[in-house]
Amino acid sequence: MSTNDRPEIVSEAFGDPADPALLLIMGAMASMLWWPEAFCRELADAGLHVIRYDNRDTGRSTKYPAGEPPYTFDDMADDAIAVLDSHGIGKAHVAGMSMGGMIAQRVALGHPLRVASLTVISSSPVGIDTSHLPQTTDAYLEHSAAGADVDWTDRRQVIDFMVKDARAIASTAHPFDEAGMRVFIERDYARSGGFLSATNHFMLKGSDQWKGRLHEMAAPLLVIHGTSDPIFPVEHGAALAQAVAGAELLRVEGGGHELHADD
Repeated sequence: MSTNDRPEIVSEAFGDPADPALLLIMGAMASMLWWPEAFCRELADAGLHVIRYDNRDTGRSTKYPAGEPPYTFDDMADDAIAVLDSHGIGKAHVAGMSMGGMIAQRVALGHPLRVASLTVISSSPVGIDTSHLPQTTDAYLEHSAAGADVDWTDRRQVIDFMVKDARAIASTAHPFDEAGMRVFIERDYARSGGFLSATNHFMLKGSDQWKGRLHEMAAPLLVIHGTSDPIFPVEHGAALAQAVAGAELLRVEGGGHELHADD
């Protein structure tokens, strides 16, 4: 399938379609389930029409053979717009987490008339050099490297590794619920039919078209970032907020690279 062929992107909506829309974009290897249903319903109860969706290669959306994804980050930004189109939504608030935050930045820059506001969680700025910022922690890099030894077709190995991954990125302000996380990942694995294709997300490339263009961001921007994020240290969130006029940075003390119900 070429990048010109539209994939099937599976989505789910909560709340009243007459309410302002909020599109949620999740990160690498993560299906829509990583936006917890209770969280989505809480937002809907607060007066938003909430939409979550499975990125390519996750959940029930189109999957590709592992190793050579025939799409880019910009294609994934187009997927977000396609989801809005499929729900008949002209303009939405957009929130993205981690890789989803990078996709969300591309959505806001490339489709400014479609984005009412932007919230970027646990992510890094698009189109600027971040090599001078603190990088992923050694502990997380060591854990991540072990992923190369995982047989991604072996359910038990994969689930064990993903539980370890969840622990590695968890908040330092709350206890880690390993049993609950394992149940959740088993459910996500079953629904997705495995996570092999989702490893494609780590091979994606972006174009240079957004280089140096964050200042063009028209949507009001809120950056939310944990101070204990091991993947993108909080300085990445600060750099994003600094690059966009009027942006607000909300630091979550002890927050990791996760959505936690108590944060």
